[in-house]
Amino acid sequence: MTEREKIIENYIEGYNQFDVNKMIIAFADKMVFENIQNGEINMTLNGLTQFREQAEQAKAYFSQRKQTIKSFKHTVITTEIEIDYDAILGMDFPNGMKKGQHLNLTGKSIFEFEGNKIIKLVDIS
Repeated sequence: MTEREKIIENYIEGYNQFDVNKMIIAFADKMVFENIQNGEINMTLNGLTQFREQAEQAKAYFSQRKQTIKSFKHTVITTEIEIDYDAILGMDFPNGMKKGQHLNLTGKSIFEFEGNKIIKLVDIS
């Protein structure tokens, strides 16, 4: 297992455990986060402070959540993972999804590295 894979697995474990401190331990202060749904960027966060705040808020969205890594693909500065995502909603959403509803998705995340620090994370679903 590569060092990047260990860093990403730690992030996923933190995510699954609702442990924001564990999630962000390898992120650079000036990191960037983007969320892409249906080919469109619907969220951009600049800096670790914004990312931490969003991660804390997002804990209320789910009563359970689990990302499972299906594969890793490395390039010189990025690592892309394919994931299975399984969650139970912890609240009602404006789009009509209801608390207690089961959510099952597939997607991918692309982590950009500078040394052993994550400088950019793009989630795509």
